[in-house]
Amino acid sequence: MSLGDEHQATEGYGGTGQTRTRLPEGEGGGPYGGARRTGRSSSRSLVTVVGVVVLLIAAIAFANRGGDGSASDTPEADSPKAAATAPSGEKPVGTKTGGIPSGFAHDAQGAQSAAANYSVALGSSEMFDTNRRREIVTAVYAPDVATARQADLDKAYSDPKFLSNIGLDKNGKAPAGQTFVSRVVPVGTKVTKSGTDETTVEVWYTSLFGLSGEGSTNPVTESWYTTTYQLKWIQDDWKVTDYQQKDGPVPVGRDQQASTADDMTKAVEGYGGLTYAR
Repeated sequence: MSLGDEHQATEGYGGTGQTRTRLPEGEGGGPYGGARRTGRSSSRSLVTVVGVVVLLIAAIAFANRGGDGSASDTPEADSPKAAATAPSGEKPVGTKTGGIPSGFAHDAQGAQSAAANYSVALGSSEMFDTNRRREIVTAVYAPDVATARQADLDKAYSDPKFLSNIGLDKNGKAPAGQTFVSRVVPVGTKVTKSGTDETTVEVWYTSLFGLSGEGSTNPVTESWYTTTYQLKWIQDDWKVTDYQQKDGPVPVGRDQQASTADDMTKAVEGYGGLTYAR
């Protein structure tokens, strides 16, 4: 979940290709109170800290997958044409496994819905809780893949130094008075390789990551990614066998004032996630 510098306040807004975010008034110039953060150093530090998750998990995925598993193997001329993510009249799934939607249709639409929902689960703050993480991994991954990666994922998400760097204690908990935010919001999906029992789906999404609350040194920041999932039809449902993540596409940010720490916390706690289906 590496973060770019697009949210940094800049003086050269016009004609520079850069954007700026206005900070809330009456809070010392900083979005979460205290002294105003200077220049790009804070952002770059956050890039390094938060990027650890992506690097660790991507490395684990690369090390454990069989073959290159690349979605780019399909020649451009043979690639399926992109279609708009439009309503199909199908109702969202009504069953859950490990608290995650399951029982998706055995077709391209079902694969896209599965990939979108799995993105939400894998990018959630629940992945930092040992028991909940194991439930998510078991529900989302193919059985053999889940078994092979569980130990590596436990190690990655429980590393004391990493947790400390992002402001969490050794148990993955936020400091008193602060709320840890890790949330994925899918924007669209696309099937890039389709088969009866194996399908490749790309999910384009925005991610929120950081700590909300007074005194936070890692404020919640937005970033954009596209994750390519290799899905296989196993036990009457789509399961992840591998994935690759890349940055963007990243839209140009508007000149909006950042919300206060209190408003951000209320939003995160007050707005629940969605079940995605077409």
